[in-house]
Amino acid sequence: MTPEELRADIPACDDCVYLNTGASGPSPRHVVEATVDAQRSHEFDACRSDHYEAAAETKDAAREHIAEYLGCRPADVALVASTGDGISRIANAIEWSAGDRVVRTDLEHPSGVLPWRRLEEEGIEVVTVPCPDGRLPMDAYCEAVADARVVCLSSESWLHGTRLNVSEAVDIAHDAGALVVVDAVQTVGQHPIDVAEWGADAVCASGHKWLLGPWGAGFLYVDPDSIAEFRPRHIGYSGAVDPTGPDLEYKPEAARFEVSTSSVAPYAGLIAGLDTLEDIGFSTVESRIERLTDRLKAGLGDRLVSPQAYESGLVAFEVDDAEGFVAQASEGGVAVRDVPSGDVRASLHVFNTAADVDALLELL
Repeated sequence: MTPEELRADIPACDDCVYLNTGASGPSPRHVVEATVDAQRSHEFDACRSDHYEAAAETKDAAREHIAEYLGCRPADVALVASTGDGISRIANAIEWSAGDRVVRTDLEHPSGVLPWRRLEEEGIEVVTVPCPDGRLPMDAYCEAVADARVVCLSSESWLHGTRLNVSEAVDIAHDAGALVVVDAVQTVGQHPIDVAEWGADAVCASGHKWLLGPWGAGFLYVDPDSIAEFRPRHIGYSGAVDPTGPDLEYKPEAARFEVSTSSVAPYAGLIAGLDTLEDIGFSTVESRIERLTDRLKAGLGDRLVSPQAYESGLVAFEVDDAEGFVAQASEGGVAVRDVPSGDVRASLHVFNTAADVDALLELL
């Protein structure tokens, strides 16, 4: 598949300049069809055999696809609802003690903030590391993670589009004895990824942004060497070795984070989205995004907030009234969003075009 063929298969592009994939990607027709077909098959056909067996086949296929992309084993992948769901499950699977410390950056999405804020009510200390211009200051970071129990950071800033050196940050945290949880939702679908190279204890992401899948198809990677650190409080029969046995024994791999019945349809769509991007090729994805962001940044001039050099498809820029500009853009058929920094953020993916970029610039 070419980027042009992908664009032709995305209905959102028919009457809209869609530059908001960093919030939610527009699914292609064939991804939605795969999702619908899976739901129809599960409800109409699986009853002739076994609903649970049919669901397991789809979910196993999803884990295999996700694992191949992440560079891990299928057994290291748990299927969850979203990035935030994965982070929350990790936060609630640690045996905390009063005085334990969590370190996060000020780049985190609320999904990477709220689970730790809730733990503050139980005596857990939460330290926030300021990251000017979307960069992790290593001296301050090293000082903050000393004696920390957990570190939570994003592989890519949703506010700036900057990419963090995850493997270096993980090494520093591990040297201090901390577990590391990575929010990778702005990375998956934009770039190749190797969780083994990162070395994090857990990586959370979702398929509804850059992977162009449907909502509800989140995933959680857990390092097999770290699995014993996590005893989920959110538990059901899917996470137990013997759900009806006399003792509670968690499954020895990432499946301990799965609870019970959940929809199979979103994962059929996620498989289709992953296959689509693999077919296009991530070298093509990255090179096209780089060309488009270069064009946008050149047109933005002094308004540009994100780095001048290419790091991702997320480009933040200044306007006098971010909320008003987003509304004006929407009326003009251009989808962008404002972010808490007070800036506007455009997201450029492989299906976008130079004409899309120019349409946004004309509004400025």
